[in-house]
Amino acid sequence: MSLPHAILTALLEKPSSGLELTRRFDKSFGYFWSSTHQQIYRELGKLERDGLIRVLPAPVPARGQKKEYEVLAEGRVELARWTATPQDPKTMRDPLLLRLRSAAVVGTAGVEPELRRHLDLHRGQLETYLAIEKRDFPPEKDTMPDRLQHAVLRAGIDLETFWVEWLERTLADLQR
Repeated sequence: MSLPHAILTALLEKPSSGLELTRRFDKSFGYFWSSTHQQIYRELGKLERDGLIRVLPAPVPARGQKKEYEVLAEGRVELARWTATPQDPKTMRDPLLLRLRSAAVVGTAGVEPELRRHLDLHRGQLETYLAIEKRDFPPEKDTMPDRLQHAVLRAGIDLETFWVEWLERTLADLQR
C-alpha cells in the first residue's frame, strides 16, 4: 500500500503531471521507496478511479496535453489515516548477507570482489546523501516539515554509514 501513499504525499507537496511526478520520485522518494515509471502511472489511474486524486482542468484544452493531478479531500484523509496507522518494522532481507552465510558453507571464492563492489556503491550513495544534506538542509531550515524530511535523509545517511563501516570491517576480517 505504500506507493499510493508516496504518490499522495508527492502530489500534496506539489500538483504534478505523471512525468513530473516520476522525475521527482527519481530525485527524492526513489532513494528510499523505489518504483518504476509504469507503476507510478498505474497507481495514478487507480487513485483517480478511487476518488483520491483528480486531473486538474487544463487552462486551454489541447490534444496530447499533460494531465496534472492534485489530491482531493478524500486523498488527504486517506494519507492521514495511513500515516497514523501503526506498522511493525520489516524483517531485513539482503541477498549479500545470505551469500556470505552461504560462503561460510561452500567457500569464499568471489566474495571479496563483491564486497568491494558493494563498498564502492555504498560510499557513492553516502556521498550523494551528504551532498543533498549540505544543499537542502542548512541550519536555518528548521520548520517541522524540514525536520521530518531531514530525518528521512539522515536515516539514509546512517544506513549508508553502517554499510560502509560494516563492509570495511568484514573485508578486514577476511584479510586476517
